[in-house]
Amino acid sequence: MSVLAEERTHTKHPLEPLSPEEIRTAVEVLKRAREITPDVRFVMISLREPVKSALTRYEQEGEVPDREVAMVLRDRAVRRTYEAVVSLSRMELAEFAHRPGAQPAITEEEFGQCDEAVRRDGRWQEAMRRRGVQDFSLAMVDAWPAGFAGDLDDATGRRLCCPLTFVRAHPGDNGYARPVENLEVLVDLDSMEVLDVTDHGPVPLPELSGNYDPQLWEPEGNWPGVTRQREGLRPIDITQPQGPSFTVDGYAVKWQKWSFRIGFTVREGLVLHQVGYRDGGRVRPVVHRASLAEMYTPYGDPGLTHHRKNAFDEGEYGAGFMVNALELGCDCLGEIHYLDAVVHDQSGEPVTLPNAICMHEEDVGVGWKHTDFRTGSVVTRRQRRLVVSSFAVLGNYQYGYFWYLYLDGTVQFEIKLTGMISTGAYSEVPPGHGAVVAPGLYGPHHQHFFNMRLDMSVDGEKNTVYEVDSEPLPMDEHNPRGNAWRTRATPLASESTAQQRLADPATGRFWSIVNSGSRNGVGEPVSYKLVPGSGLLPMQPEGSEAWHRARFVYGHLWVTAYDPAQMYAAGDYPNQSRGGDGLPAYAAADRPLADGDVVLWHTFGEHHVVRAEDWPAMPVVTTGFSLRPNGFFDGNPALDVPPPDACASHAAGAGEGARGGGHTGHAGH
Repeated sequence: MSVLAEERTHTKHPLEPLSPEEIRTAVEVLKRAREITPDVRFVMISLREPVKSALTRYEQEGEVPDREVAMVLRDRAVRRTYEAVVSLSRMELAEFAHRPGAQPAITEEEFGQCDEAVRRDGRWQEAMRRRGVQDFSLAMVDAWPAGFAGDLDDATGRRLCCPLTFVRAHPGDNGYARPVENLEVLVDLDSMEVLDVTDHGPVPLPELSGNYDPQLWEPEGNWPGVTRQREGLRPIDITQPQGPSFTVDGYAVKWQKWSFRIGFTVREGLVLHQVGYRDGGRVRPVVHRASLAEMYTPYGDPGLTHHRKNAFDEGEYGAGFMVNALELGCDCLGEIHYLDAVVHDQSGEPVTLPNAICMHEEDVGVGWKHTDFRTGSVVTRRQRRLVVSSFAVLGNYQYGYFWYLYLDGTVQFEIKLTGMISTGAYSEVPPGHGAVVAPGLYGPHHQHFFNMRLDMSVDGEKNTVYEVDSEPLPMDEHNPRGNAWRTRATPLASESTAQQRLADPATGRFWSIVNSGSRNGVGEPVSYKLVPGSGLLPMQPEGSEAWHRARFVYGHLWVTAYDPAQMYAAGDYPNQSRGGDGLPAYAAADRPLADGDVVLWHTFGEHHVVRAEDWPAMPVVTTGFSLRPNGFFDGNPALDVPPPDACASHAAGAGEGARGGGHTGHAGH
């Protein structure tokens, strides 16, 4: 079943995302207080979430915090960026300030207007004619951010982007199969003026199409040469005759012993709030707020068309704007509950994205099992998880954001990368910084980095983070066989020691978030551990653009003291930034962290050495991390999970033993 969210005119909880009516009201309040001309773009409108102390008063005393709306505006006439805060509770403009030297994200409308401006430019048209392109309506122009290559890119000056051009063979064709190489374009997004077009010489457009939709497959002229869909795939039906095991009240979700709230922002997309687990008659907090704090994709090709490819997909575009509608049976299987998301256009009008968030349950195999080989007793319990997901379309790539909550107290986050690689063309010798995926077409190698902001609250807000390594002990009289090893826990007691920490597979390193004031049944302090994902590090050396602008990717963990103003790993405005903002600036304060309100920032990623199989539609690859209970409970919290109806535990001598022959059967629903 699918349940669509209705348009809300009011909110039930201070953390609920803004409703369409709240966005309209906030814009009206701003326009009454300030002169907002048609030259002003509403770049981002989001809820300014209440601070923790205000939430505590709300939950304990019923005191409703001020409902505030934060806005980022760009006035293209005067080339200035402004920040505003509107109080919906008081119906007044609470704050309004110029943010010097800040370039906000590129809006969807600017993306389209840039496409039109480039295609109207005579210099660009002449360059296209030199490549045999006469019908300019078949061109695709993608507005890539300029980054920062020198003083001309400084954010205090023009609002720049460096669009890339691709050509379709017909309106439904995959344009990424025919990239325009050696053509550099520079556009001012404030004036929509094409500042420069530099043609370094034509490279022939690849001849073959790269269509992935079966309706566009051709017997010849498409790469790879697939002409028919495979057969023999029988249906898999996911049914829950009694309905799902979770309940949803607005944006509040309960599933088994888990409870949490769903949030959504135009920059971060999907957010989880107040994640807790019911244990011993009370809900024990684990995570106060979990959000993707930045994405960064640096490319490894120094070519003229590709050297500026290093995008901050959240800070330079906004992942929430790009979320697309999920489809029953394709994106989500089973008994589904959908939530809409509300974003806005650059005029400040709300836009509802239907079916933006999907929730469902999945069976994920055996949860725990033991066979007593002496008695033949077999006890097995299934594992299942609650899935909360969304998909964002960020240019050629699509990213699926998946939160998993398990019966045993584990929280997992996974990103699914798919879509299409960014491509380049070559004439004779393929460049050495990518892989050939079709005749005349290659994909530059690149990396995907993600940073997750985890505002932890393990049994409360007084937490300490320990870096835990496993180490062998020397062979001596106490360890004559050399088999002994132990764990060593090092406290990260200040921001100077807790910045740019690295994963270490050789020592099985993880990070434990400990509450020393709360003890488990054996007297140990309770904790959750962050089990890192990939130990990926950037290929760009110290002194590079990536080093200056995306320092957060040079460490797998940073820990900072809680500050509600510090939300983004690369800072508030990475677009055209010189660097130094975000985590390096936050950690420079060197605040104490022991027994404090701590925020963990975990960087993980995918090292993408392009292969032929990535074309034309890339098979999903995944990356992510886990939060696992580490002495948080007195024992296995999934011990009380009952067996499903289609499963039975067999005692010794009761018909079936521990050993059985292979067979095909039906296990019911």
